[in-house]
Amino acid sequence: MKRLFTLTAATFFAVVSIFTSAQELETFVRYSQNAGEISWGMVHGDEIYELAGAPYNTMDHTGVKFNRSEVKLEAPVEPSLVFMTGFNFLSHISGDPAEIPALFTVPANSIVGPEDPIVRPIGSGNLHYEAEMAIVIGKRAENVTVEEAGDYIFGVTAGNDVSERAWQAGDFQVVRAKGSRGFNAVGPVLVKGVDYKNVQITGRLNGEVVQGGNSSDLIFDMEEMVSYISQYFTLEPGDMIWSGTMGATQAMVPGDVYEVELSDVGILRNEVVQAQ
Repeated sequence: MKRLFTLTAATFFAVVSIFTSAQELETFVRYSQNAGEISWGMVHGDEIYELAGAPYNTMDHTGVKFNRSEVKLEAPVEPSLVFMTGFNFLSHISGDPAEIPALFTVPANSIVGPEDPIVRPIGSGNLHYEAEMAIVIGKRAENVTVEEAGDYIFGVTAGNDVSERAWQAGDFQVVRAKGSRGFNAVGPVLVKGVDYKNVQITGRLNGEVVQGGNSSDLIFDMEEMVSYISQYFTLEPGDMIWSGTMGATQAMVPGDVYEVELSDVGILRNEVVQAQ
């Protein structure tokens, strides 16, 4: 795991250089020390300043700060509800797009962070990557119009919606195939101020680009998704909505490394390992 940490740390510092530019982006992380309590922090340069809570609830600093090298990055989200979107890029579907979003949910505890492995379960033989953009809700949303929806989007992060295709095709629902323990990697940071209508999404398998698209090409954009979901479910601060993926996907095997890069967000990097 030390090798993964070192590479991810290097990525983090590259990302920080973006955040300190004049783009008026605010960057947040969740982190732990020595497998201890997890805290929220705001990134300033190479340092992380502890927050009194989640940034969509408070921006108060506690006065405690850490250097990046002193902490382990965790998933920069803590949702109660995780909504995902299927078939939301034309490049990922055959035929005409649906008239309503292909919406489904996964358990919140399926999420892992940027320094965690993706564990291929025993019995899995067709585990695919899916590079995606995910948004985090900033305030309670019910019956929101599309025109209002932007006010409810707090920030953007990168996600890998790992999917077991054999289970997806054979199970009655997609819960196991899409929401098994540790399937949904998120991170490395949560960024406020990103233009979520124009985010470049790139997926790399062992360094080779295998997916690419832009959020401007979504069939149902994130404002439409917030509005649609809020007609039926109450979205609370911290809840997540994923964009759906683009293009074709292929299987990952233990030892593979998958990266999801989002413009203005950074690189999420996870290695696949085999469950014992």
